[in-house]
Amino acid sequence: MMHIDELISKRRSIYPIQYNGKKIDDNIILQILENANWAPTHHYTEPWRFKIFKNESIQTLVDFIISQYQQNTPEEKFNPKKIEKYQSLPQQTSHIIAIYMKRDQTSDTPEIEDVLSIGCTIQNIYLTITEYGLGGYLSTGLGTYSKEMHSFLNLNDDERLIGFFFLGQFDGKVPRGRKRGDIGAKIEWAS
Repeated sequence: MMHIDELISKRRSIYPIQYNGKKIDDNIILQILENANWAPTHHYTEPWRFKIFKNESIQTLVDFIISQYQQNTPEEKFNPKKIEKYQSLPQQTSHIIAIYMKRDQTSDTPEIEDVLSIGCTIQNIYLTITEYGLGGYLSTGLGTYSKEMHSFLNLNDDERLIGFFFLGQFDGKVPRGRKRGDIGAKIEWAS
């Protein structure tokens, strides 16, 4: 196992084009989400929810994404390469997890605190897949915030899609991360 400092600094977004098409065992997916479930949560609202796509359901999701792109993209912005990219997702990607927020209507927890909890959930996913040597990244494209996607996923009025987490196995080296700026320039010690 990696030391926590190393694990955090080696976390990377690995994209579907880098995946080799091999499937991840569902038990590993469940362990990834079990670790995600341990994110901090104010008032124990646990606002995170997951909808898992694999095999044929990935194709169904991709078909919907393509149809929405074709219907909603102005001609001058339409890019056929995007369609090709979307069409390759079912062969490349093992699982796609729609991550969404379910608000507890009885709680007085501010919405931002639930959003922050889900951010921690996503970081737990990233750290877990880094330890497992798997690829993954969070996408907030693909019509994530559209009414059509909300309806496609059968989300209720108290639920909001945060993004899609793509997962796959990959061969090769983990890409080098971008250098972070000096932490000293980002800190002010209160007096």
